[in-house]
Amino acid sequence: QAQLVESGGGSVQAGGSLRLTCAASGRLSASKAMGWYRQVVGDQRDMVATMTAGGSTNYADSVKGRFTISTNKAKNQLYLTMNNLKPDDTAVYYCKFVHGITDYWGQGTQVTVSS
Repeated sequence: QAQLVESGGGSVQAGGSLRLTCAASGRLSASKAMGWYRQVVGDQRDMVATMTAGGSTNYADSVKGRFTISTNKAKNQLYLTMNNLKPDDTAVYYCKFVHGITDYWGQGTQVTVSS
């Protein structure tokens, strides 16, 4: 059964760094696209960073130059390295893999940035 498990969230002061990890089950290792999204309670879920199977990346304007999406295919893991965090980055972060015509989501991990 396909499964995504996120980790690495937490509380940090503004200017700090965190790295999120999304561990994917073997079935998802050949996904055609993957990404990170975030959601604040009451708001829609927004794209943060995406990567295609070929390695092309795309970032939300608000995180360009601060966040980096990367993978370790041998470990079936997706990462989001977040530097110079700001209070506006506070949200629940979700990873997503696209496999065939199905979107698979992780359970989310909370990131809280204090000023």
